[in-house]
Amino acid sequence: MTDEFDAAGYSSHDIGFGRRAAMLVVDFQRALTEGEFALGRSPSVRDAVERSGPLLDRARALGVPVLHTAVAFDGPADLGRWKMPELGKITPGSAGAEIDPKVWHPTDELVIKKAPSAFFGTPVASILRYWDVDTVVVLGCMTSGCIRASIVDAFSHGLRTIVVGECCGDQQQEAHRANLADVGRRYADVIGVDEAVAGLEAIAGA
Repeated sequence: MTDEFDAAGYSSHDIGFGRRAAMLVVDFQRALTEGEFALGRSPSVRDAVERSGPLLDRARALGVPVLHTAVAFDGPADLGRWKMPELGKITPGSAGAEIDPKVWHPTDELVIKKAPSAFFGTPVASILRYWDVDTVVVLGCMTSGCIRASIVDAFSHGLRTIVVGECCGDQQQEAHRANLADVGRRYADVIGVDEAVAGLEAIAGA
């Protein structure tokens, strides 16, 4: 069925994988993935973490670099105007700032951020340039917040942006689905785990 976005010419083509990819894992940190934390009780996020572990293992085996982000704050001025006071409890070096062990490997890169986007005020863009990548494969949480912001900035940096929808999670499924649909119309390819593996394998084979 054609909707108004289709009729206006949105989502007219796929972005596709380029010549070299990196995995960009946004905020799969314990404060957002483990139920002992107030922000970490979403079944959607926990399911996304479980699906992400094997995908990241395959990516590493193919030589694809993995970059994680996490949020952590050094007090109220550092937290700024976030409307989520629980974030203020995540301090650098705390348990909540640690990347979930289901998706972390010692060879991975970690960048601490303060804003929704993985790129804002961080060296993420510089790291990706150093790795000489033209494609980022995005996974993490929350789909309607930091994932969406990171997708928009990846696109704005001229990167081919691939989003593994099954490996993203949010507090609310409606928000998750709506945001994936919207970024898929405008900025990125939203694909499944099997398609992501196939794309990474094709790059490795080339």
